[in-house]
Amino acid sequence: MKGWFSGFAWITGFLAVVSTTAPLAAQEITITERPWTGSVLTPAGAPIIPLFDGWYSNADGTHTLCFGYYSPNWEEDFTIPLGANNFIEPAQFDGRQPDYFEHIPERPFSYRRRYCAFSVQVPADFGTNDRVTWTLQRGREQALSVPGKLVPAYQLDEPTAPGRGDIAPGIQFGGEGPVAQGRNGMYVGPITVEANQPVALTVAVDHPDDEVWVGWAKHQGPGMITFSEQNTMMDPGSRTATATARFSEPGEYMVRIQSINNPTQAFEFHCCWTNVFVEVIVN
Repeated sequence: MKGWFSGFAWITGFLAVVSTTAPLAAQEITITERPWTGSVLTPAGAPIIPLFDGWYSNADGTHTLCFGYYSPNWEEDFTIPLGANNFIEPAQFDGRQPDYFEHIPERPFSYRRRYCAFSVQVPADFGTNDRVTWTLQRGREQALSVPGKLVPAYQLDEPTAPGRGDIAPGIQFGGEGPVAQGRNGMYVGPITVEANQPVALTVAVDHPDDEVWVGWAKHQGPGMITFSEQNTMMDPGSRTATATARFSEPGEYMVRIQSINNPTQAFEFHCCWTNVFVEVIVN
């Protein structure tokens, strides 16, 4: 796992996580005091670290705050239901965050963590002293919180980065209807499916690069989602990508689809990719 050390060094400079519980016993090292090196990686059992990825302004004067997360677990995926252990304050922004957290991405898709898994749109009068805070707690571990704020150093390019020549892909779910571009993305659906029956989740992608990455992930829901594939690099010339999904239990789900030209290089520049959230009702 030596290759992950550089990722941890980078994360330490970008974390704004604070503990929200009382100090632990004197002989223990709290989460926020532990050294963030490769030694924190573990197959399972580690807490999820919420991250503030930055912000950008929208054409209508509002602003968007982007949040992601880091899992030190290289095998385990798990759920933290929305509620007392997974919430956003102020409460008006609560509800769009994930409740399902995946392990460290596997090679060759070694983009280390989940970038901008969701975003929160704040009004134009949201000031530099205002905060939107995401809090996560796993079991008896300390609660970890990260504040989203309009700090100039965290301002992002969106949906293009002229200095790098990057542009977010245009994504069309199902090959028809509106096209999303950028991290604001769009919410589509709901679509209705049967439990344990396959459903094709297809996107049409518009991007000038020959190869473009597309990833599918469970964002929210009561059961498991099994994907035929969770990552793909679209072949040169191809402009559609499909993953087949099966939902284990009835209920309401949300699938997160992300696309970027190169996940191993471009994600860490925090531009430019597109999010699409698919609402699914499983009977």
